[in-house]
Amino acid sequence: MDVSIPGMGVGLTMLGLVVAVIAIIFILRNRYVSKGESVIEEGHEATGWSLASRNKYPEVNPFRLSKSILLFGVAASLLLTLLAFSWTRYEAEVYIPEGALELDEEIEIEPPRTAEPPPPPPPPPPPVIEEVPEEEIEEEEQPVFEDQTIEEDAVIEEPVPEVEEAPPPPPPPPPPPKPKVDEIFKIVEQRPRFPGCENEAGDNKAKETCAQQKMLQFLYKNIKYPSIAKENGIEGSAVISFVVEKDGSITDTKIVRDVAGGCGAEALRVVNMMNKMGEKWTPGKQRGRAVRVQYNLPVKFKLE
Repeated sequence: MDVSIPGMGVGLTMLGLVVAVIAIIFILRNRYVSKGESVIEEGHEATGWSLASRNKYPEVNPFRLSKSILLFGVAASLLLTLLAFSWTRYEAEVYIPEGALELDEEIEIEPPRTAEPPPPPPPPPPPVIEEVPEEEIEEEEQPVFEDQTIEEDAVIEEPVPEVEEAPPPPPPPPPPPKPKVDEIFKIVEQRPRFPGCENEAGDNKAKETCAQQKMLQFLYKNIKYPSIAKENGIEGSAVISFVVEKDGSITDTKIVRDVAGGCGAEALRVVNMMNKMGEKWTPGKQRGRAVRVQYNLPVKFKLE
């Protein structure tokens, strides 16, 4: 027989046992105190209550009930053991709307821009060789020889040395290259998955189905329907876009489609809570390596 006892029942039973033990202690204490006074009034000589006087005054011997007290303690221990094994903790039922991950219409979402290096400059054009007509070719002039003899009375002036100008300063070094930013994929071979299903048996499709159910339970367990939207009967689907990084963390969260009444902000708050979980997402993979993947998550708000 399968016996399940909620936590409230276990607590009340333990409280009842504690009260029963305290009541038994007070009842036995008052009983033996009254008997001791009556024994003294009857003329028995008693100087005090001790272990040695239990045979002399059998009326006030507390060890007569030792067997009953032992049986009561064994029964209480068995009851507590049964309660401990039968204690059942029920999880709160989470309301998940039908078609929570379905979108009413296809939404065109601009992918995040990734920094791409500028294209290299085009190569210089090759030099153009023009043919010179024969008419324009001039004959080479013959060298002219000058007389460079120096007479004895000639005065030779010392040439003035030319002062060379300082060379211009070198140009500043080029700026360092910008850090390379990994590409963000929208479609990959293995989509990123919510944590908690990697140890489940089955292929990637089964694990993805399990991860979607756990993600829905996380979302609708933590979502608090905005009071303004509830009072005005506002329903609809908000869409949150985020990037699952290579290490499974969530970045670049934003609202790409909102619902009035603060529903979009509430959905964004719950999505940001995923970074505070104990486990991270399983990153998406492309050709066997982890990559950054854009994930678009619809969050449906529907009044029960």
